[in-house]
Amino acid sequence: MRYIVTGGAGFIGSHIAEALFAEHEVIIIDDLSAGHRQNLDGIPCEFVEGSVTDLDLLQEAFKGADGVFHQAAIASVPRSVEEPLTTHAANLTGTLNVLIAARDCGLKKVVMASTAAIYGEDPALPKTEEMPPHLCSPYAAQKLAGEHYASVFTRLYGLSTVCLRYFNVFGPRQDPSSQYSGVISIFADRILQGQPITIFGDGGQTRDFVFVKDVVQANLMAMESGAGGVFNIARGEQTDLNTLAATMMRATGEEVEVRYGPVRAGDVRHSLADVTKAKEVLGWEARWGIEEGLRETMAWAAGDR
Repeated sequence: MRYIVTGGAGFIGSHIAEALFAEHEVIIIDDLSAGHRQNLDGIPCEFVEGSVTDLDLLQEAFKGADGVFHQAAIASVPRSVEEPLTTHAANLTGTLNVLIAARDCGLKKVVMASTAAIYGEDPALPKTEEMPPHLCSPYAAQKLAGEHYASVFTRLYGLSTVCLRYFNVFGPRQDPSSQYSGVISIFADRILQGQPITIFGDGGQTRDFVFVKDVVQANLMAMESGAGGVFNIARGEQTDLNTLAATMMRATGEEVEVRYGPVRAGDVRHSLADVTKAKEVLGWEARWGIEEGLRETMAWAAGDR
């Protein structure tokens, strides 16, 4: 099989490419605005440097492909607030281009990254796919619109589509220097440098963390499944930030000072996914425990220094 991975030099995309290459032909499309070529070291693939905003490039690259894993995005809520037009081009026009190219080139399926940001500040837990959206940023609006486009392309053109609403993904290759980094990659970098870490608020806020290798399996199973639609991808468990910091320090044997800052505007207090639909329809569930995933992440971060 021949698969396209947009954003394939990035954090999640490179892990998908790594999982594919042993049995499939892999074509990476990435403009390297957030991804890194070294993430593809040791992964035999065809690399196309370019953006999903370039429809002609996609039309050419998608010829003869069977499916596409669409990971390319500007995955930043703050940047979408500051630059709604720029992020719209990457996140929504780019997604529409991917769907058009997939339709025109006869691809069998598009599996695309969506986000739990669609649930916004709605306090109801756990988050289910049937909950009404509560959009608090242009990024969330762009991702939700992308889901709607996917649904329309399935209905009108028969293009099979799956949208995976990622919660807090972590793992190796997540760049701590990026403005899009998650709390785990930032904490890992600080701990390994022996520097204090800062938690905004009292540390009691919770997130539903999921290891990147589980996210990869969700993508592969979604591609292989005959199902379509929207699915939460998470562990279905809450971890508070105080516990997270202690676990990460335990994984390395390093102790650093934990500092507390003011609560950041717009931060959600608690997050928890209902993953029943992914289990029942895709047959997927997270296999990696938080501690196990953190040990691998910290080992990678230590070796990458």
